[in-house]
Amino acid sequence: MLVNPVAKILIIGGAVMIAAGILWQVGGRFLHLGRLPGDIVIEKENVKFYFPIVTCIIVSVVLSLASYLFRLFK
Repeated sequence: MLVNPVAKILIIGGAVMIAAGILWQVGGRFLHLGRLPGDIVIEKENVKFYFPIVTCIIVSVVLSLASYLFRLFK
């Protein structure tokens, strides 16, 4: 059976997002992503500004490594 390439990409992308959501929900209890030292939090009277810079860097490094390994073993 011939599958449309766009449909295949959408299905795989959806499955990856579901898996990432489950891992984030379950692993969030142990990894504490989003609350790492170095994440910027500014709280004023009625305003709270939050920017998880260290979390973004760690996620970027992990995704870059996964992408490199995927290309290496493909």
